Amino acid sequence: MYIHNLAASNSVLQKYIAELRSVSIQKDAWRFRHNIKRIGVILGYELSKSLRYSENDVQTPFGTKRMLLPDEQMVICAILRAGLPLHDGVLSCFDTAENTFISAYRKRQENGSITTITEYLATPDLTDKTLILCDPMIATGGTLETVYDVIRRSFTPKAIHIIGVLGSKEGIDRITKCFPKNTHLWITAIDEELSPEKYIIPGMGDAGDLSFGVKQ
Repeated sequence: MYIHNLAASNSVLQKYIAELRSVSIQKDAWRFRHNIKRIGVILGYELSKSLRYSENDVQTPFGTKRMLLPDEQMVICAILRAGLPLHDGVLSCFDTAENTFISAYRKRQENGSITTITEYLATPDLTDKTLILCDPMIATGGTLETVYDVIRRSFTPKAIHIIGVLGSKEGIDRITKCFPKNTHLWITAIDEELSPEKYIIPGMGDAGDLSFGVKQ
């Protein structure tokens, strides 16, 4: 897997991440969603540099200009529900892309283990297309692994990109092993630890709850 960690260089992304982490600022659900959305825009822009381009003639009011434009068929997948603001930001970059929606949530078993449950998938054909998976929090990596298992039962994407806001080293190690070697991960921060409950430490909390309210 190719890992593009944008935290490796200073940029305005550091401000957005700081606000997502801050226990006082993150209480503003609109700002929390907005910060994730604009991170999605920036990561989408960075991802766009890796795409294939071809020459196209563009007619202007005064003539014709030959320009390089992306020519890949792209599908953006939101992992519900936390992935929705991130999906919205990436879609702002690739506004002609098709869209996939899949539900995935963690469930704690009686023995203390955690499994990921998927119950819903709405998608176009993904075969031979460029798939972008939007998951803001890569904690254990189990959600992404389960989502990929569901997708590859029916489809074979040509390329896979993962867009994340915050990940743990353990989670990234896990998805590195289960995704194809040519997968690209675009992420803005990586933390070292997971809590016993499998939350990222220091992290930023539950992205779905902070975006849309605490679930029952």
